Amino acid sequence: MDPAGGRPLRYGFVGVGMMGVEHVRNVVALPGAEPVAAADPHVPSLEAAVAAAGGSLATYESTEAMVESEELDVVVVSTPNATHRAVLEPLWGRPVHLMVEKPLCTTVEDALAVRAAAADHPGVVWVGLEYRYMPPVARFIEQVHGGSVGRVVMLTIREHRYPVLTKVGDWNRFNRNTGGTLVEKCCHFFDLMRATLRARPVRVLASGGQDVNHLDERYRTEFGEAEVPDILDNAFVVVEFDSGARALLDLCMFAEGSRWEQELSATGDAGKVEANVPGFMEVVRGRRPELVLGGRGPDWPVEVTEVADDERIAEQGGHHGASYLEHVAFVEAIRSGSTPEVGVDDGVWSVAVGVAAHRSIEEGRPVWLDEVLPADALDTPDP
Repeated sequence: MDPAGGRPLRYGFVGVGMMGVEHVRNVVALPGAEPVAAADPHVPSLEAAVAAAGGSLATYESTEAMVESEELDVVVVSTPNATHRAVLEPLWGRPVHLMVEKPLCTTVEDALAVRAAAADHPGVVWVGLEYRYMPPVARFIEQVHGGSVGRVVMLTIREHRYPVLTKVGDWNRFNRNTGGTLVEKCCHFFDLMRATLRARPVRVLASGGQDVNHLDERYRTEFGEAEVPDILDNAFVVVEFDSGARALLDLCMFAEGSRWEQELSATGDAGKVEANVPGFMEVVRGRRPELVLGGRGPDWPVEVTEVADDERIAEQGGHHGASYLEHVAFVEAIRSGSTPEVGVDDGVWSVAVGVAAHRSIEEGRPVWLDEVLPADALDTPDP
């Protein structure tokens, strides 16, 4: 059912820092959508949101004031990670559709509480794991699901990039606010693992540390003490799935000189598929030759396909158009009344794997997923 009766969907935004402003720009460019209001106690952020909206945007200090004053169809939540559960409280039960930025929450406990509330919510609840919508990543997943590699045995995701960006109040420098790098940043990659493999993670083994970034930074606490950031800047994380497949995340956040920011590969019993992001975005597919006695057989046939931007992208943003395409899919779900492509359960799983990875590093051992997320906590099928 179309909740807006064919008129443009009216959007409100809670939290309009860096990602919130990207969402505003997406909605400005999105057919059938209209940015109406924003709530944020930080005045410079509100000013940036108004500018992104073209100068017409009602502003409020609180979520409650915004939803009481405005007739909204959609609310996008982009506040600091640790606040999501509390920020959502005044929105539950209202006739609005919700997009909640990643990670869903910083703890499994909070994520499950949000899941319970979302089950009774009258609108669509979507989680902002937009990496699925990057054109080469989407093509990569399509190739794997289409059988190009056969039965997937190994999946690798490498992100070699720059350090985390500066955000309002430097909240993203501390694990207590972010959930830790493997929750805050890498929930994207744990989601991509599940989406690609269509299987359930069962065990995690991780090694990581903070070895280069932010070591010379000091931030004053409320008690006047100088506090050093504690977020990881590199890690290897191995995730084992109930399908028998294994996935590896190779993360480095002091690798600005890399050719690719993300590199993905899936290898199975019939071949291999690779995808690289950004710049020249490509998907590489190789098929296994027939093996012959005493030798390798014929040369491995390899196809390289450049992946052009999706023609639907009207706003590139900071994610190669992925967050815009996410809004396109979100609106389609709203208009049709269909199940969200990226729902709350996806958000819960991506947080749970990140929490398990941090625990593995802290305790120096493999961590089973049912240690952090009870086996009966989620009763929905895997993606």
